[in-house]
Amino acid sequence: MRQYITRRLLISIIVLIGVSMMLYALSRLIPADYVTLTTSTQAKITEEMKDHLRDLYGLNTSFLTGYWNWFKSAIRLDFGVSLTYARPVTEVIGSCMAVTFSIAFIALLFEVAIGLPLGILAARKRNTKTDYIITAFIFIGISLPSFFFAAMLKRLFGFYGLNLLPTSGLLNPRILYDGFTLEKLKDYAQHLIIPILVFVLTGCGSWLRFTRANMIESLESDYVRTARAKGIPERRVVYTHAFRNTLIPIVTLLGASLPSLFSGAIITEQLFGIPGIGSTAFKAYELSDVPFLMGFNVFLAFLTIVGFLISDILYAVVDPRVRLS
Repeated sequence: MRQYITRRLLISIIVLIGVSMMLYALSRLIPADYVTLTTSTQAKITEEMKDHLRDLYGLNTSFLTGYWNWFKSAIRLDFGVSLTYARPVTEVIGSCMAVTFSIAFIALLFEVAIGLPLGILAARKRNTKTDYIITAFIFIGISLPSFFFAAMLKRLFGFYGLNLLPTSGLLNPRILYDGFTLEKLKDYAQHLIIPILVFVLTGCGSWLRFTRANMIESLESDYVRTARAKGIPERRVVYTHAFRNTLIPIVTLLGASLPSLFSGAIITEQLFGIPGIGSTAFKAYELSDVPFLMGFNVFLAFLTIVGFLISDILYAVVDPRVRLS
Protein backbone atom coordinates (compact mmCIF):
# COMPACT_ATOMS: atom_id res chain seq x y z
CA MET A 1 0.00 0.00 0.00
CA ARG A 2 2.84 2.37 0.85
CA GLN A 3 4.57 1.68 -2.47
CA TYR A 4 1.27 2.26 -4.29
CA ILE A 5 0.76 5.65 -2.63
CA THR A 6 4.40 6.63 -3.28
CA ARG A 7 4.08 5.73 -6.95
CA ARG A 8 0.84 7.68 -7.32
CA LEU A 9 2.40 10.64 -5.53
CA LEU A 10 5.36 10.70 -7.93
CA ILE A 11 3.01 10.51 -10.90
CA SER A 12 0.97 13.38 -9.43
CA ILE A 13 4.10 15.53 -9.03
CA ILE A 14 5.12 14.87 -12.64
CA VAL A 15 1.62 15.76 -13.86
CA LEU A 16 1.63 18.96 -11.79
CA ILE A 17 4.98 19.99 -13.28
CA GLY A 18 3.65 19.30 -16.77
CA VAL A 19 0.50 21.33 -16.18
CA SER A 20 2.45 24.24 -14.70
CA MET A 21 4.83 24.19 -17.69
CA MET A 22 1.86 24.33 -20.07
CA LEU A 23 0.34 27.25 -18.17
CA TYR A 24 3.67 29.03 -18.14
CA ALA A 25 4.02 28.51 -21.89
CA LEU A 26 0.61 30.17 -22.38
CA SER A 27 1.66 33.10 -20.19
CA ARG A 28 4.71 33.59 -22.44
CA LEU A 29 2.38 34.55 -25.27
CA ILE A 30 1.80 37.95 -23.66
CA PRO A 31 3.73 40.88 -25.18
CA ALA A 32 6.90 42.15 -23.55
CA ASP A 33 5.25 45.43 -22.59
CA TYR A 34 2.20 43.70 -21.08
CA VAL A 35 3.04 44.62 -17.49
CA THR A 36 3.47 48.30 -18.38
CA LEU A 37 0.29 48.42 -20.48
CA THR A 38 -1.85 46.68 -17.89
CA THR A 39 -0.61 48.55 -14.84
CA SER A 40 -0.09 52.00 -16.29
CA THR A 41 -3.37 53.28 -14.82
CA GLN A 42 -2.94 51.68 -11.40
CA ALA A 43 -0.94 53.85 -9.02
CA LYS A 44 -0.62 51.07 -6.45
CA ILE A 45 1.59 48.97 -8.77
CA THR A 46 5.12 50.23 -8.26
CA GLU A 47 7.99 49.96 -10.71
CA GLU A 48 9.65 47.42 -8.42
CA MET A 49 6.53 45.24 -8.67
CA LYS A 50 6.58 45.53 -12.46
CA ASP A 51 10.25 44.53 -12.62
CA HIS A 52 9.54 41.58 -10.34
CA LEU A 53 6.75 40.39 -12.64
CA ARG A 54 8.95 40.72 -15.73
CA ASP A 55 11.67 38.65 -14.04
CA LEU A 56 9.18 36.14 -12.66
CA TYR A 57 7.56 35.42 -16.03
CA GLY A 58 10.82 35.62 -17.96
CA LEU A 59 9.64 38.11 -20.57
CA ASN A 60 13.25 38.89 -21.47
CA THR A 61 14.78 35.39 -21.11
CA SER A 62 14.52 31.99 -22.79
CA PHE A 63 11.61 29.70 -22.04
CA LEU A 64 13.52 27.16 -19.96
CA THR A 65 15.34 29.82 -17.96
CA GLY A 66 12.13 31.72 -17.36
CA TYR A 67 10.22 28.58 -16.37
CA TRP A 68 12.94 27.48 -13.97
CA ASN A 69 12.93 30.90 -12.28
CA TRP A 70 9.12 30.87 -12.12
CA PHE A 71 9.07 27.29 -10.79
CA LYS A 72 11.48 28.13 -7.98
CA SER A 73 9.27 31.07 -7.04
CA ALA A 74 6.09 28.97 -7.28
CA ILE A 75 7.53 26.42 -4.83
CA ARG A 76 7.87 29.33 -2.39
CA LEU A 77 4.23 30.25 -3.26
CA ASP A 78 5.40 33.42 -4.97
CA PHE A 79 3.29 33.96 -8.10
CA GLY A 80 3.94 37.67 -8.19
CA VAL A 81 1.63 40.60 -7.55
CA SER A 82 -1.93 40.61 -8.84
CA LEU A 83 -2.36 43.38 -11.40
CA THR A 84 -6.01 43.71 -10.44
CA TYR A 85 -5.75 43.82 -6.65
CA ALA A 86 -2.18 45.14 -6.23
CA ARG A 87 -1.41 42.43 -3.66
CA PRO A 88 0.50 39.14 -3.77
CA VAL A 89 -1.48 36.46 -5.59
CA THR A 90 -1.31 33.99 -2.69
CA GLU A 91 -2.61 36.67 -0.33
CA VAL A 92 -5.58 37.40 -2.60
CA ILE A 93 -6.43 33.70 -2.96
CA GLY A 94 -6.04 33.08 0.76
CA SER A 95 -8.24 36.02 1.74
CA CYS A 96 -11.29 34.82 -0.21
CA MET A 97 -10.76 31.04 -0.21
CA ALA A 98 -12.52 30.42 3.11
CA VAL A 99 -15.81 31.95 1.92
CA THR A 100 -16.02 29.82 -1.22
CA PHE A 101 -14.86 26.66 0.52
CA SER A 102 -17.43 27.04 3.30
CA ILE A 103 -20.31 27.52 0.86
CA ALA A 104 -19.24 24.75 -1.51
CA PHE A 105 -18.43 22.28 1.28
CA ILE A 106 -21.84 22.73 2.91
CA ALA A 107 -23.47 22.33 -0.50
CA LEU A 108 -21.41 19.18 -1.14
CA LEU A 109 -22.64 17.62 2.11
CA PHE A 110 -26.25 18.26 1.08
CA GLU A 111 -25.60 16.92 -2.43
CA VAL A 112 -24.22 13.66 -1.06
CA ALA A 113 -26.91 13.38 1.62
CA ILE A 114 -29.65 13.82 -1.00
CA GLY A 115 -28.11 12.25 -4.10
CA LEU A 116 -26.98 8.92 -2.65
CA PRO A 117 -30.28 7.89 -0.98
CA LEU A 118 -32.31 8.98 -4.00
CA GLY A 119 -29.96 7.09 -6.32
CA ILE A 120 -30.32 3.94 -4.24
CA LEU A 121 -34.09 4.35 -4.16
CA ALA A 122 -34.25 4.85 -7.95
CA ALA A 123 -32.17 1.70 -8.49
CA ARG A 124 -34.36 -0.36 -6.17
CA LYS A 125 -37.55 0.96 -7.84
CA ARG A 126 -36.23 0.66 -11.37
CA ASN A 127 -38.77 1.25 -14.18
CA THR A 128 -41.46 2.43 -11.77
CA LYS A 129 -43.10 5.82 -11.26
CA THR A 130 -40.67 6.54 -8.44
CA ASP A 131 -37.72 5.88 -10.74
CA TYR A 132 -39.18 8.05 -13.51
CA ILE A 133 -39.78 10.98 -11.15
CA ILE A 134 -36.25 10.77 -9.75
CA THR A 135 -34.76 10.43 -13.25
CA ALA A 136 -36.67 13.54 -14.34
CA PHE A 137 -35.13 15.34 -11.37
CA ILE A 138 -31.69 14.19 -12.59
CA PHE A 139 -32.13 15.66 -16.06
CA ILE A 140 -33.54 18.93 -14.73
CA GLY A 141 -30.63 19.41 -12.33
CA ILE A 142 -27.97 18.52 -14.90
CA SER A 143 -29.47 20.27 -17.94
CA LEU A 144 -30.48 23.67 -16.58
CA PRO A 145 -27.65 26.12 -15.86
CA SER A 146 -26.92 27.59 -12.45
CA PHE A 147 -27.87 31.13 -13.48
CA PHE A 148 -31.39 29.91 -14.34
CA PHE A 149 -31.91 28.48 -10.86
CA ALA A 150 -30.30 31.58 -9.34
CA ALA A 151 -32.64 33.95 -11.18
CA MET A 152 -35.67 31.79 -10.40
CA LEU A 153 -34.89 31.52 -6.67
CA LYS A 154 -34.03 35.21 -6.37
CA ARG A 155 -37.40 36.11 -7.86
CA LEU A 156 -39.22 33.58 -5.74
CA PHE A 157 -37.69 34.41 -2.35
CA GLY A 158 -36.41 37.95 -2.79
CA PHE A 159 -38.94 39.64 -5.05
CA TYR A 160 -42.67 39.54 -5.78
CA GLY A 161 -43.26 41.17 -2.42
CA LEU A 162 -42.14 38.11 -0.45
CA ASN A 163 -38.71 39.31 0.70
CA LEU A 164 -38.20 36.09 2.61
CA LEU A 165 -34.43 35.87 2.07
CA PRO A 166 -31.64 38.29 1.08
CA THR A 167 -30.43 37.87 -2.49
CA SER A 168 -26.90 39.31 -2.45
CA GLY A 169 -23.85 39.67 -0.25
CA LEU A 170 -22.95 37.88 2.96
CA LEU A 171 -24.20 40.32 5.60
CA ASN A 172 -26.80 43.04 5.92
CA PRO A 173 -24.83 46.26 5.18
CA ARG A 174 -27.13 48.29 7.44
CA ILE A 175 -26.11 46.33 10.55
CA LEU A 176 -22.72 46.76 12.23
CA TYR A 177 -21.83 43.70 14.28
CA ASP A 178 -19.52 43.86 17.26
CA GLY A 179 -17.49 40.68 16.87
CA PHE A 180 -18.90 37.29 16.02
CA THR A 181 -22.34 36.79 17.56
CA LEU A 182 -25.32 34.50 17.04
CA GLU A 183 -27.12 37.31 15.21
CA LYS A 184 -24.19 37.61 12.80
CA LEU A 185 -24.17 33.85 12.26
CA LYS A 186 -27.91 33.96 11.58
CA ASP A 187 -27.37 36.77 9.08
CA TYR A 188 -24.68 34.70 7.33
CA ALA A 189 -27.02 31.69 7.17
CA GLN A 190 -29.90 33.70 5.69
CA HIS A 191 -27.64 35.13 2.96
CA LEU A 192 -26.23 31.72 2.06
CA ILE A 193 -29.46 29.71 1.81
CA ILE A 194 -30.19 30.61 -1.83
CA PRO A 195 -26.56 30.21 -3.12
CA ILE A 196 -26.23 26.83 -1.39
CA LEU A 197 -29.61 25.78 -2.81
CA VAL A 198 -28.35 26.64 -6.31
CA PHE A 199 -25.25 24.52 -5.76
CA VAL A 200 -27.35 21.59 -4.53
CA LEU A 201 -29.86 21.77 -7.39
CA THR A 202 -27.14 21.81 -10.06
CA GLY A 203 -24.78 19.30 -8.42
CA CYS A 204 -27.09 16.76 -6.84
CA GLY A 205 -28.00 15.18 -10.19
CA SER A 206 -24.47 13.91 -10.82
CA TRP A 207 -24.34 12.06 -7.51
CA LEU A 208 -27.82 10.67 -8.08
CA ARG A 209 -27.03 9.48 -11.60
CA PHE A 210 -23.75 7.81 -10.62
CA THR A 211 -25.34 6.08 -7.65
CA ARG A 212 -28.36 4.86 -9.59
CA ALA A 213 -26.35 3.48 -12.53
CA ASN A 214 -23.86 1.61 -10.35
CA MET A 215 -26.48 0.35 -7.92
CA ILE A 216 -28.49 -1.16 -10.81
CA GLU A 217 -25.35 -2.98 -11.96
CA SER A 218 -24.59 -4.19 -8.43
CA LEU A 219 -28.15 -5.34 -7.73
CA GLU A 220 -28.05 -7.51 -10.87
CA SER A 221 -24.78 -9.19 -9.87
CA ASP A 222 -24.50 -12.85 -8.95
CA TYR A 223 -23.33 -12.22 -5.40
CA VAL A 224 -26.49 -10.19 -4.71
CA ARG A 225 -28.68 -13.02 -6.03
CA THR A 226 -26.75 -15.43 -3.84
CA ALA A 227 -27.23 -13.20 -0.77
CA ARG A 228 -30.97 -13.00 -1.43
CA ALA A 229 -31.16 -16.78 -1.95
CA LYS A 230 -29.58 -17.27 1.48
CA GLY A 231 -32.43 -15.30 3.01
CA ILE A 232 -30.40 -12.24 4.01
CA PRO A 233 -32.72 -9.27 4.69
CA GLU A 234 -33.18 -6.96 1.71
CA ARG A 235 -31.94 -3.90 3.60
CA ARG A 236 -28.66 -5.65 4.39
CA VAL A 237 -28.34 -6.89 0.80
CA VAL A 238 -28.73 -3.38 -0.56
CA TYR A 239 -26.67 -1.35 1.89
CA THR A 240 -24.01 -3.90 2.92
CA HIS A 241 -23.40 -5.94 -0.23
CA ALA A 242 -24.52 -3.89 -3.23
CA PHE A 243 -23.78 -0.37 -2.02
CA ARG A 244 -20.23 -1.24 -1.00
CA ASN A 245 -19.25 -1.94 -4.62
CA THR A 246 -20.99 1.27 -5.65
CA LEU A 247 -18.63 3.25 -3.42
CA ILE A 248 -15.70 2.89 -5.86
CA PRO A 249 -17.06 5.22 -8.60
CA ILE A 250 -18.53 7.47 -5.90
CA VAL A 251 -15.06 7.86 -4.36
CA THR A 252 -13.76 8.83 -7.81
CA LEU A 253 -16.47 11.47 -8.12
CA LEU A 254 -15.68 12.71 -4.61
CA GLY A 255 -12.02 13.24 -5.49
CA ALA A 256 -12.92 15.00 -8.74
CA SER A 257 -15.27 17.34 -6.87
CA LEU A 258 -12.45 18.85 -4.76
CA PRO A 259 -11.30 21.43 -7.36
CA SER A 260 -14.91 22.17 -8.28
CA LEU A 261 -15.45 23.45 -4.73
CA PHE A 262 -13.54 26.53 -5.89
CA SER A 263 -13.81 26.66 -9.69
CA GLY A 264 -17.56 25.99 -9.85
CA ALA A 265 -18.48 29.07 -7.84
CA ILE A 266 -17.55 31.70 -10.43
CA ILE A 267 -21.03 32.22 -11.91
CA THR A 268 -22.97 31.71 -8.68
CA GLU A 269 -20.83 34.13 -6.67
CA GLN A 270 -21.16 36.75 -9.40
CA LEU A 271 -24.94 36.46 -9.40
CA PHE A 272 -25.24 36.76 -5.62
CA GLY A 273 -22.46 39.28 -5.04
CA ILE A 274 -20.47 36.95 -2.77
CA PRO A 275 -16.85 38.06 -2.22
CA GLY A 276 -15.37 34.60 -2.73
CA ILE A 277 -12.64 33.23 -4.92
CA GLY A 278 -15.09 32.72 -7.80
CA SER A 279 -16.03 36.39 -8.15
CA THR A 280 -12.41 37.37 -7.53
CA ALA A 281 -11.21 35.12 -10.36
CA PHE A 282 -13.98 36.41 -12.66
CA LYS A 283 -12.78 39.98 -12.24
CA ALA A 284 -9.19 38.86 -12.87
CA TYR A 285 -10.27 37.08 -16.06
CA GLU A 286 -11.98 40.24 -17.29
CA LEU A 287 -8.85 42.32 -16.71
CA SER A 288 -6.41 39.67 -18.05
CA ASP A 289 -4.58 39.47 -14.75
CA VAL A 290 -1.99 36.89 -15.79
CA PRO A 291 -0.17 36.56 -12.43
CA PHE A 292 -3.43 35.88 -10.60
CA LEU A 293 -4.68 33.49 -13.30
CA MET A 294 -1.41 31.57 -13.21
CA GLY A 295 -1.59 31.20 -9.44
CA PHE A 296 -5.29 30.34 -9.50
CA ASN A 297 -4.95 27.70 -12.24
CA VAL A 298 -1.93 26.10 -10.57
CA PHE A 299 -3.98 26.06 -7.36
CA LEU A 300 -6.83 24.25 -9.17
CA ALA A 301 -4.38 21.82 -10.79
CA PHE A 302 -2.90 21.06 -7.37
CA LEU A 303 -6.39 20.46 -5.92
CA THR A 304 -7.22 18.15 -8.84
CA ILE A 305 -4.14 16.03 -8.22
CA VAL A 306 -4.75 16.00 -4.47
CA GLY A 307 -8.37 15.00 -5.07
CA PHE A 308 -7.45 12.01 -7.21
CA LEU A 309 -4.68 11.06 -4.78
CA ILE A 310 -7.26 11.03 -1.98
CA SER A 311 -9.49 8.88 -4.20
CA ASP A 312 -6.66 6.39 -4.71
CA ILE A 313 -6.14 6.14 -0.96
CA LEU A 314 -9.86 5.73 -0.31
CA TYR A 315 -10.01 2.90 -2.86
CA ALA A 316 -8.07 0.78 -0.39
CA VAL A 317 -10.57 1.68 2.33
CA VAL A 318 -13.70 0.70 0.40
CA ASP A 319 -12.22 -2.19 -1.61
CA PRO A 320 -10.00 -4.78 0.14
CA ARG A 321 -8.82 -6.07 -3.25
CA VAL A 322 -6.77 -2.90 -3.71
CA ARG A 323 -4.87 -3.60 -0.49
CA LEU A 324 -4.22 -7.19 -1.60
CA SER A 325 -2.87 -6.09 -4.99
